[in-house]
Amino acid sequence: MVARHYRLREDADVRRVRARGKAWPQGPLVARVLPNTLEPPRNRYTVIAGKRCGKSVQRNRLKRLVREALRGYHPHLKAGHDIAVICRGTVDDLPHLIDAQTVLHRIFTRASLFVADPDGGAPPAPGDPVRTGWSARAAGTRPEPSSPVLDSGSDAGGPSDAST
Repeated sequence: MVARHYRLREDADVRRVRARGKAWPQGPLVARVLPNTLEPPRNRYTVIAGKRCGKSVQRNRLKRLVREALRGYHPHLKAGHDIAVICRGTVDDLPHLIDAQTVLHRIFTRASLFVADPDGGAPPAPGDPVRTGWSARAAGTRPEPSSPVLDSGSDAGGPSDAST
């Protein structure tokens, strides 16, 4: 599930991105990209699959595959864009995660959305395992919570020594 603050949720925002965003088509997907003015800068995403993509089961599968591919690329994209990914193919055109990763990699490369990592790392290649999440900590927007303080007392009257 995409974290709430990374979702493009308002209908007016989705319509604005679809109407005014720059289109980057590639095979069964089209990405519409529009700069946003959020502070702090962050990307927001939506995945759209119309009835031409098949029945609900097929549409939902397409959206899950595209969201999973987006999750891997999210930390490697320039911040400050609203991105609508529109599925225009069927499950036959995009059957596996590696296919979705390949198409999105081509789109983001053509759109010049990839940012070089400060550590010199490149964005993951299609087929690489997804190692990032949608959490705010993975994106570096929120500080790490402090380590929990453990109570040194015993719990509910039970033995406090670990040998039992």
